[in-house]
Amino acid sequence: MIGLDTNILVRYFAQDDPVQSHKATVVMEQRLTEQSPGFVSIVALAETVWVLERSYRLRKQEIAIVIERILGADALLVEHEAEVATALTALWEGRGSFADALVGAINAQAGCSRTLTFDRKALRLPGFELL
Repeated sequence: MIGLDTNILVRYFAQDDPVQSHKATVVMEQRLTEQSPGFVSIVALAETVWVLERSYRLRKQEIAIVIERILGADALLVEHEAEVATALTALWEGRGSFADALVGAINAQAGCSRTLTFDRKALRLPGFELL
């Protein structure tokens, strides 16, 4: 298994740098396999979403497609895959940010009865409570 940093994922999906994007594409499409998968940590995934939103100005629907591609790739192992899928559903439904939905899903999986927040937008997600 090979860990993938945020910049590898961003270069692969953005295809904005001829040299780095090509190298990332070779890794993602030729080097990684089901037998030797790439590992996508929750941190790398959250950073990737943040960069694609902030720096590349992708819309939520475009971000959701990227996450679906990551989840659907046989050659990728995603940390907290079930919670990522839950956060993806919230993103598709417009109930909150991917990061907030991911925090809530991971907290629920860990046995938390609720997630306290100051963020009123996060209240659209299950399990959040305003402090």
